[in-house]
Amino acid sequence: MDRTDWASLETPTGTGELLPAALARVLHTDPDVRATAVVDALRQVTHQNTIYQATVPVALFVAAVLNHPVTAAGHGRPGTAPAPRHVTRAVLLNWLGSTAYDADDECVAIGERAGDGVFLDECPDMRAFRDLRPVFYSAVHPLLGDDDADVREAALVAALPLSEHPLVVPRRDELADHARRMLTTCTDRGRRSRVLDALTAWGHDISTLENADDIAARELHARRVAERWAGGYSEDPPF
Repeated sequence: MDRTDWASLETPTGTGELLPAALARVLHTDPDVRATAVVDALRQVTHQNTIYQATVPVALFVAAVLNHPVTAAGHGRPGTAPAPRHVTRAVLLNWLGSTAYDADDECVAIGERAGDGVFLDECPDMRAFRDLRPVFYSAVHPLLGDDDADVREAALVAALPLSEHPLVVPRRDELADHARRMLTTCTDRGRRSRVLDALTAWGHDISTLENADDIAARELHARRVAERWAGGYSEDPPF
């Protein structure tokens, strides 16, 4: 963190000059301070599914602290009283996973179609994030077996887009085993959809893994896609 010139890095609202202080507080032992710091740090590089110059160093910091003991503790949600408890580690994993999906192969493919095949050349920050996916995966991997179910699920969902990197592809069999176990207990709709989509893309039969809600959500999505195509759209907005 000390070797990064944060003030020179672009964020959605300016530069990253305030990021070092916020990131340092992510490891604060006071849960309320830590909760505010997580929000302050991550929202500075989170806007419209875009990878900014400051995104990569923030992601590297998040990866570096995922296994720090402090992140295994709960923290409050700023502005609520009494505050519900969230494990800091799960919140960080959720952000890292969301960011990884913003830089996944599907996003690149859409960009390439719109940019005549030079999308990544024009998006060096996304390319830098994608090049570091094995590093991020190495930090996420130990948490696939975490004692906390929320952390385990968040780690798996984060690992899925990271596994698109050629060096991580060989880990997909292991991830598929974790996915099957997760689907027996997880009730989160978004997480289940991510996991089922990944298994399908990898060629696995999910017929015995889906529940009624999964099937209903899949069929609804298929209908909406068909309606967009019928209306003349070839991809999801925004274009």
